[in-house]
Formats: sequence, C-alpha cells, structure tokens
Amino acid sequence: MEVILLEKVENLGNLGDVVRVRSGFGRNYLLPQGKARMATPDNIKYFEERRRELERAAQDAFTAAQARAEQLEGLSVTVTAKAGDEGKLFGSVGTADIADAVTAAGVEVSRREVQLPEGPIRVTGEYQIELHLHADVQSTVTVVVEAEQ
Repeated sequence: MEVILLEKVENLGNLGDVVRVRSGFGRNYLLPQGKARMATPDNIKYFEERRRELERAAQDAFTAAQARAEQLEGLSVTVTAKAGDEGKLFGSVGTADIADAVTAAGVEVSRREVQLPEGPIRVTGEYQIELHLHADVQSTVTVVVEAEQ
C-alpha cells in the first residue's frame, strides 16, 4: 500500500513523502490518525494544494515542542507512592503518574509522550525519564520516586 504522509512519522518519512507501508499499518494507524492519505493522483493533487498549510502546521508543532523542551530542561519532579521497608513499591509508577507530576510542575505533558522502555517504575529512587515531545524533539526529566510516610 502506498501512502503520502501529511506529517512527519518517526522511522517512516517526512511530510510529503510517498512511502510503501504494510496495509494493516496504513489502514489501522496512518489513515485513521490523519497522518497519511492513500497515494492516488487525486490525493497527491490535494496534498500539493495544501502543502504550505501543512508545512506551516508542522513547523508550528516543532517550535512548540522545542519551547516545551526548554521549559523541561533541568526539571525534577517527585512522585510519592506506597512502599515497603526496602523501597519496593506496592504497585508501580507509570506513564500517567509521571505525566501528571510534570504537568503539575507547570509544563503540559501527555502520558503518550513519556517513554519507559524498561516498563513501570517499581522501586524508590531517582530516574532519568525520556520525554518524546515531537518526532525530532526529545527531553529528559529527573523523576524522584519516594515512599509515602
């Protein structure tokens, strides 16, 4: 299946690229999310008519992500959770908890932007958490997980 990308998609291509993807990925993710359109002559013509508008929107999103990354630079947030004597949590601290803590600190972050490659945090301590704000903008935040008193 060939699609034309309406925005930059990580590990796939940039705005305006015509790429070949598996049909399930195209049908179930790219097309419903509005990230791509089928690469038909009519859709290519539609894209060319809207190219400037889409490029401006992409540039605005990139600029906003860079501004948020500057605000997040050096940020440290504390998350409290119930824990045992040895620091092992009764449960875990996940992406939603971290996103809520960062948002409470003053920078709007969604849980989808928080990257936890090793899975949820299950032990108290200090962690460097990667935030994926845009396809080209990453930021790191320090998250301190403490036991509730």
